[in-house]
Amino acid sequence: MAKTVEFLFDFGSPASYLAYKRLPALTARTGARIDYVPMLLGGVFKATGNASPATIPAKGRWTGIDFRRWAKRHGTEFNFNPHFPINTMHLMRAATGLIDDTRFMTYCDMVFDAMWREPKNLAEPAELTPMIRRAGLEPDDFKALVEREDVKERLKATTEAAVARGVFGAPTFFVGEEMFFGQDRMDFVEEALLLSPS
Repeated sequence: MAKTVEFLFDFGSPASYLAYKRLPALTARTGARIDYVPMLLGGVFKATGNASPATIPAKGRWTGIDFRRWAKRHGTEFNFNPHFPINTMHLMRAATGLIDDTRFMTYCDMVFDAMWREPKNLAEPAELTPMIRRAGLEPDDFKALVEREDVKERLKATTEAAVARGVFGAPTFFVGEEMFFGQDRMDFVEEALLLSPS
C-alpha cells in the first residue's frame, strides 16, 4: 500500500500553489499517493485567529519576495495576483464537489494557474468562465455545483476537521498524524515519508 500525504490547500494561497507544483516530483521520488483536501482558508483563519500575511504590510512585502525566491529555486512560473485577495469560497466549493470526478485535477491545474501563473480576477465572471470551461465545466454546471447543499456541508466539515487537527494556514500536510505547515517544509514531508512504514 502506497504511503499517503494529505495536502490541505486553498487556491487563494500562493504558498499552496508553489507546493502544488512540487507534488508530482515528490510523488516520483517517494512513490507516495497525494490525498488532495480542499479547505476554506478564510474559515481556518476565523477559527484560529490567524490572518493572511498580506494584512501586515511589512510581512506581506517580505512574503512576496520570499515566494519569488522559492519559485525560482524550483523552476515554477509565479506571478503575484494583483487582484489578491480573492474570495475563493465558490472555487473551493467546486473543488470539493469535483473531488471524486475525473475533472478534479484538471480543475485544480486551471484554477491554480489562473490565480498564480497567469493571474486573473476569478471574482469576475468574464475571467472565471473561460477558465472553468477549460477545466471541462459549463458555467451553469459550475453554478449548480457550488450551490449544492451537500457540497457546502462537505467543505464546511473538511475545514472544521482541519482546524480540529491543529491546522492554522495553507498549505498544510499530514503524513499519518504528523503535521507540516508551509511550502517551505516539503523537505520534512519527504523525510517523513521515507522514514514511515508503508
